[in-house]
Amino acid sequence: MRIREHPLPMRAHFTDSLVLTYAFPPRVLRPLLTPGLELDTYRAPDGTEYGFAAVAAVALRDLRPAFLPAWTGADQVMTGYRVFARLPVERARTEGGPRTLRGLRILRSQTSSRALAAVGALLTRYRYERAVLGTRRTGDRWEVAVRSADGRADLRVSADLGGPAAPLPEGSPFATWRDARRFAGPLPHTFEHDERGGDVLVVKALRTNWEPRPVSVDVERLTFFRHGPFAGTRPVLANAFHVADVDYGWHRGRRMTPAGRRG
Repeated sequence: MRIREHPLPMRAHFTDSLVLTYAFPPRVLRPLLTPGLELDTYRAPDGTEYGFAAVAAVALRDLRPAFLPAWTGADQVMTGYRVFARLPVERARTEGGPRTLRGLRILRSQTSSRALAAVGALLTRYRYERAVLGTRRTGDRWEVAVRSADGRADLRVSADLGGPAAPLPEGSPFATWRDARRFAGPLPHTFEHDERGGDVLVVKALRTNWEPRPVSVDVERLTFFRHGPFAGTRPVLANAFHVADVDYGWHRGRRMTPAGRRG
């Protein structure tokens, strides 16, 4: 097995997961994609096209390789930043030509565990780093706070988990929550380019009881979209979803050939 190609299937239980999806002009996000990937976009009712990047905050327990029992797993809070993407892949001609997978390209991941950050950097391409992360539940409010080492991925957000489903955030480009749900994340796949052969490394997720619920959020601090390719942009909060009590996992990574390129 090749190191850094996600050689181990993983399992965990999400106690809480909050995903904030932000809309950007496609020109901002396309340079962040690797060869073979296409930006997953949405055309608003006024005809404007958008791409999307998101931050996910997850409180999980029992994180471990799939072949180990749950009691050996780690309890963690993690965050990740990603771009919504598509991968057209080749398949047998008898199956009708290329098919398209929807998924995410991971830009940065954070954990409070030094050991998990090291293992993640060794076995995956999710760009793990160590940060100070914490959560707090006060009544129906769930709060997440992250302090990154370089200050470029700090986060402080609280979500209202009580009451009826929240309306779309003000200024969201989505016409309906049904449209917004397509960009709720996490999607079934993550993608990363294999520079050695031109294929794309695809990691497929598995999950149970996945019922994202729209929530209202108060984002006090989010520094990731102030730097690098995002500097000078105006991110628009497009949706915010929460899920709870979900069994989640990842298969081993698999190399796939982008459509139009023969290996």
